[in-house]
Amino acid sequence: MKLKPKLANVQTWEDDPGEPPIGRTPIQRPAPEVSHPSLPVAVAGEPPAESGDYPGSAEFRYWAAADAMSRASEFWGPLMPPGTTWDRDVGGVLTAYLDSGDDLNAYYDGRGVRFFRHTVAGVTVHSGESPDVVCHEVGHAVLDALRPQFWGVLSAEVGAFHESFGDMSAILTSLGVGAVGDEVLIETQGNPARSSRLSRLAEQLGWAIRQIDPSAVDPDCLRNAANNFFYRDPVTLRPNEPASQLSSEVHSFSRVFTGAFLDALAGVFGEQPARDGNALIEAGQIVGRLLVAALLATPMVPSMYAQVAAHMLAADKALYDGTYGMALRSAFVRHGILSPAGAVAADQAAPRHLEAITGVAPGAGARLATVTVPAERYGLTESFSASAPSQPPRFSVTGADPAMGELAPADPELAAETFIEDLFRQGRVAVADEFLTPSAVLVDSARTRTHRVARQDSGGLVMDRLLFT
Repeated sequence: MKLKPKLANVQTWEDDPGEPPIGRTPIQRPAPEVSHPSLPVAVAGEPPAESGDYPGSAEFRYWAAADAMSRASEFWGPLMPPGTTWDRDVGGVLTAYLDSGDDLNAYYDGRGVRFFRHTVAGVTVHSGESPDVVCHEVGHAVLDALRPQFWGVLSAEVGAFHESFGDMSAILTSLGVGAVGDEVLIETQGNPARSSRLSRLAEQLGWAIRQIDPSAVDPDCLRNAANNFFYRDPVTLRPNEPASQLSSEVHSFSRVFTGAFLDALAGVFGEQPARDGNALIEAGQIVGRLLVAALLATPMVPSMYAQVAAHMLAADKALYDGTYGMALRSAFVRHGILSPAGAVAADQAAPRHLEAITGVAPGAGARLATVTVPAERYGLTESFSASAPSQPPRFSVTGADPAMGELAPADPELAAETFIEDLFRQGRVAVADEFLTPSAVLVDSARTRTHRVARQDSGGLVMDRLLFT
């Protein structure tokens, strides 16, 4: 069923409008399908009767967002296990709200996806008009449907992977739209690991943020997947850095995995018999399938990046007889997600763990460890609890030591407590006044609160997640 009223075609962007002044031209697409079997989507409000022929109009924004949501659902739905639906708090349909206030922001709050608008340098930027931004936020909802357990775990690496998945969603869902694949190959001279419109995510939103804080985002977009960031244990990183450096802040740290993923996509593309846009689309399907298969069984541990990488190697053994192992190992080693020895060990261990793609994570039914954070640490009236990434790992791998070998994995409780400390430092925690003492440490910040400390049903205080941006 198509959105009503029925329109044959609508105008939309291929991936992102780009930096002002916009030089890109919208493309015409069939009116989007939204009632996908497992992951139906919708845009709040009445569908416009007009197709929205020019950017800047409310009609254009509506159909651009509807088309982006549809393409994300269309890409991920067939890769998900049969019967997968949106998280129960979302309900049957994931709905986008295009004008949720004045801000340079967008987020998934466990119920829907929300987008904002803000005027900077005389240009009003609507985050919901960019397919990059829309498909990133839908990516959060997709991962929440696939592995809802990731939502409440207090870990920089788990949170950063969620952000990376959103960026991977934006990359993968754009490949089959218009002439993106062919244009990327022209722009990169046949090597999609290079910087291109594919790797440059949310160029317009990045431009707007850069007018306010030039160091907060990459110089040509919000985040560029074509990067050289090398893994560090987030426990050892500073909570905030300029975009040119790596920090433990989840969007910053997400770039390590996203960079490796783009390299893996390019490597898989290089294994295809043809080297054209259709081959790049096929490579996207392959790495998307490997990613979903891996995530079904990846446990929640402090060194989650390494576990996802090892599970992707196992999925490649099971689904493609190891055809893409070299491409995957090279990408993960280059970004330090696996050490050279760790990549070899993970590949050799993969045949013993082919059950990794059956969707049963080791210890998945086990209760996560709980850390208790003393009230006096942040000036609260009571101590609060939080969930630590404490499931047993399947593969004996962690991130690479920059000098040589592998890093010792962080203790799950330490991973949770350092992440909580970062959240307070970054002004990301909401706490009701009734739980604050006169000595409370609560950074006064206009930044969106991603977590909260609140009263749980059992009576005590708990830190949980409010949203992913």
